[in-house]
Amino acid sequence: MKIVSLLPAATEIVSALGLLDCLVGRSHECDFPEEVLDLPPLTRSRLDTSLPSETLDREVRRIVEQRLPIYLLDDERLAALRPDVVVTQEACEVCAVAKEQVVGSLRRTACAATVVSLLPTRLGHVFEDVLNVARACGIDGRGERLVTELRGRMRAAMPAGKRPRVAVVEWLAPPMLAGHWVPESIEAAGGMAVGPAPGERSKYVSWDEVRALRPDAVVVAPCGFDLARTIHESRPWAELLRSIAPRVLLLDGNAYLNRPGPRIVDAIELLAAWLRGELVPAERGSDLQSQMA
Repeated sequence: MKIVSLLPAATEIVSALGLLDCLVGRSHECDFPEEVLDLPPLTRSRLDTSLPSETLDREVRRIVEQRLPIYLLDDERLAALRPDVVVTQEACEVCAVAKEQVVGSLRRTACAATVVSLLPTRLGHVFEDVLNVARACGIDGRGERLVTELRGRMRAAMPAGKRPRVAVVEWLAPPMLAGHWVPESIEAAGGMAVGPAPGERSKYVSWDEVRALRPDAVVVAPCGFDLARTIHESRPWAELLRSIAPRVLLLDGNAYLNRPGPRIVDAIELLAAWLRGELVPAERGSDLQSQMA
């Protein structure tokens, strides 16, 4: 079997299912596990993702307003790989190649691959997506075992006691509060999510609106940014963030919160420990206070 994954979360699902040896192509953003970097990238972005947050946001809006795809797919390279299964998504046009692009590419090149499209908006959908990928690849039982393991870890992470109010900032300039599966991830970690309801889209807000939510803690996890980029982008906002909540965590959201794949459970375990007052491993996150010292 040959699998192409056009979404980082899907690549992580394929890996967790033990199918890494079947993966023959990836998106340019698929970077975990490290071995996938040796595979040919089949997509590219119209955007320069190194731009500052505010400029990057403005460029995304401009491209969307022009009704252009943000990501481009290499039809010829995809067809040459002759995959049996292609995993894509239809949840967010800003995050990855859209399902319509993939279906159109396969039709143009007469490639008879099975398309699995992920559409996660709630935490439970992440586990359903694992089952759907496993089913398409003919390993239903392996998928069920993985989901049982992930759900068990999630239940074990949930602490008892008082639930602090937690706001998750998914973008800094302009500020955006995280929706979709993130509120339920906060609840699973022992917090009370403030902001969008579970399943709702992430929402642009003002900093005054964030303050009005009276969070006890703020998690800063900009979509697509690793920890080093998050720390760098947060520096101009450090004093403001500390004025909003006594505890602020800068998180590698690209790895542990933004991607609706198996590592969302890693994120829940990490956040549960932090909300209990434990230190977060330096390679995963950083307390804002330590950055200001």
